[in-house]
Amino acid sequence: MDFGRAVRVIRLPGGRVSLRLDVRAGVVCLVLLVATTAVAVLALGTGEYALSPVQVTEALFTDVPAKVHMVVIEWRLPRVLLAVLAGAALGVSGAIFQSLTRNPLGSPDVIGFNTGANTGALMVIMLAHGGYYQVAAGALAGGVATAALVYLLAYRQGIQGFRLIIVGIGISALLASVNTWVIVKADLETAMAAAVWGAGSLNGLGWQQVRPVTVVFAILLPVALILGRRMRVLEMGDDAARALGVRTEPTRIALVVTGVALTAMVTAAAGPISFVALAAPQLARRLARSPGVTILPSAAMGAALLTTSDWLAQRLFAPTQLPVGVVTVSIGGAYLIRLLVGEARRQ
Repeated sequence: MDFGRAVRVIRLPGGRVSLRLDVRAGVVCLVLLVATTAVAVLALGTGEYALSPVQVTEALFTDVPAKVHMVVIEWRLPRVLLAVLAGAALGVSGAIFQSLTRNPLGSPDVIGFNTGANTGALMVIMLAHGGYYQVAAGALAGGVATAALVYLLAYRQGIQGFRLIIVGIGISALLASVNTWVIVKADLETAMAAAVWGAGSLNGLGWQQVRPVTVVFAILLPVALILGRRMRVLEMGDDAARALGVRTEPTRIALVVTGVALTAMVTAAAGPISFVALAAPQLARRLARSPGVTILPSAAMGAALLTTSDWLAQRLFAPTQLPVGVVTVSIGGAYLIRLLVGEARRQ
């Protein structure tokens, strides 16, 4: 037991490296994984060409008629995989920034990093008419530049979470105005496409987007997990972290870059999807009953939230498909109001 929590220690071969696993957090991750899988199977089977869960499973693992294979594997599966990967990435990013700011409002869409990535991508779309990889590079550059600006403006002999959030909100409002101006100045066709993309949508995405997102996520998730233990130490304060041997500023910068890269990856693939990064870490923390936000439960909750939201976006007004960002904003807005009311009552 570890402060009343069941923890298992797993020693790797050789005995020099060991892993500590929180049993309750592991159970929460497993339950969320099962829920996400169930929603994914449901999403793969619903549509104009309806399929049963058995047919979906057969399409995934066995040979099936060409039409069924095309519907499940070529048309629907990429969208479901992107929802899972993007949701997990946003959950991890939100956990990083909420830990750094020590505030449940400290998510990349609130403090401006999401908006900065959107600005970078829009500039490439509008001015350079770039393809997918150029847009991805623009989103990453915009997110990192915004993070650097917010970090520098908020830095006063160290970083305080509240100051970082206030500065981030101001920069986000400024960049949102820039984004609106860029769209207004574009030609009608380009502006309409950019506006739909800016709402955050998985419509029309395919394997071209799945492959790079999978590769980037597979690289960044282990980095986030490696930094996760230092992240928890930073929550104790810089003085305590230094006493425990953590280099505070390099660790904080590495966490910011990792979180921004995860957000930029999602923005490049599907546009800015709001509120998943805000809600997922806090919901996961409540389920796991952990003293702070944690990486893996946040990733599992983010995947479940976005997969469910995307299925709702497809089916609520079928055959019309909504951008998934419309659904996440609706759900996240209600969650944000509840969060703000709860914070006000604690004052």
